[in-house]
Amino acid sequence: MTVDVRLRRGRSALGLSFFAQGVAFALLVTRIPAIQDRYGISDGLLPAFLAAVPVLAGVASVATEHLVKRVAPSTVLRWAQPVVLLALLGVGAGSRMWQVALALGVFGLSVGALDASMNMLGVSLQREYGRSIMLGFHAAYSLGGIVGASAAWAGAHWRLDLFLSYLPAVAVLVPLVLLGSRRYVDAPFEEVREKGLGAGGAKLLLPLCLVMACAYIGDSTVANWSAKYLQDVLGSSEQLATVPYNVYMVTTLIGRAVGDLGVRRFGAAAVVRGGTVVAAGGFAVVAAAPGAWVGMLGFTMLGLGLCVIVPQTFAAAGRLFPGGSDTAIARLNIFNYVGFLIGSPLVGAIGDAWSYRGAMLVPMVLVLITLFHARSFGPREARYGVGHERRAGDRAVDVGRGGNEV
Repeated sequence: MTVDVRLRRGRSALGLSFFAQGVAFALLVTRIPAIQDRYGISDGLLPAFLAAVPVLAGVASVATEHLVKRVAPSTVLRWAQPVVLLALLGVGAGSRMWQVALALGVFGLSVGALDASMNMLGVSLQREYGRSIMLGFHAAYSLGGIVGASAAWAGAHWRLDLFLSYLPAVAVLVPLVLLGSRRYVDAPFEEVREKGLGAGGAKLLLPLCLVMACAYIGDSTVANWSAKYLQDVLGSSEQLATVPYNVYMVTTLIGRAVGDLGVRRFGAAAVVRGGTVVAAGGFAVVAAAPGAWVGMLGFTMLGLGLCVIVPQTFAAAGRLFPGGSDTAIARLNIFNYVGFLIGSPLVGAIGDAWSYRGAMLVPMVLVLITLFHARSFGPREARYGVGHERRAGDRAVDVGRGGNEV
């Protein structure tokens, strides 16, 4: 088997993993009201259940940083993903409070290991490809999210039991991801798993951590508040209020599907700057919208803008720390959950204390912080995946340097 075939198969297998995770997460979060009803979880207790998942995922991400020093990230992913899917099925199978608590706990721990190892493999595979492919993986996640949300809608529409609603996806995806896991491609450099971030590494990583948290504050704002905002503030119907998040997911998919081409042509820093400006503009449009349709235009802009930031933040960590990318990504992944935990309560608190229009300006300002750290996404000396593709003669040099340069 040639190296090119091995990489292509590894890329397809990892894309399937991202897709499966998108399905699983969407199936969980879109059926939260049904989960609450099934187990009799009170409104007061529900936030504690929801917060436990990202907190445990953050703990597992830290643990994965140390685990991959002993075993390959592909091994972590190979076992974490089926556990995530089976834990999802467990959420739909129980009848008592302790059962759903246990299932959600397992889901949180396994999803933290999955997210970290999945992005580790994506960054190392991109390094071997020598060009931007990370946005494509996250596009697969977005596609999975759309499929999972659609399946959840069908389950709710036909009033299926949670277990029966989750069972088809789990029954199909578990065998597929186990089969695909045989083709994962780990980083070829053994020292990648042995080196840390080096002296001053944590300081260099900090701007990317801040960008990651702010991006997820923006994302969680759309996920948790778009329907309420459209209905309560902009006066839409209940049916129309369900549309913005779907539009956001579709535009996220579109933006990520073509985003790698933009990175190859203009560079990661330029694409991230452009995405940041579009996302900030989207929040501004939402905040100032006179009616529901203008509000939906704003949410559409948010999907196109925010979608490029997270994948390129992981890719930038891989470029900055080619000898310690696994460690960098595991630590960076924690701020995914930090943003998720902060975003929804922050907007809700400001909306209740002031106004929801004003609350939309807060994630706008936080997202704009990315502009001040855009250089972290593409310094001149780290042309891998950018400059070398515009100058074919330099390709071999830049790809070779991807695994050794600091």
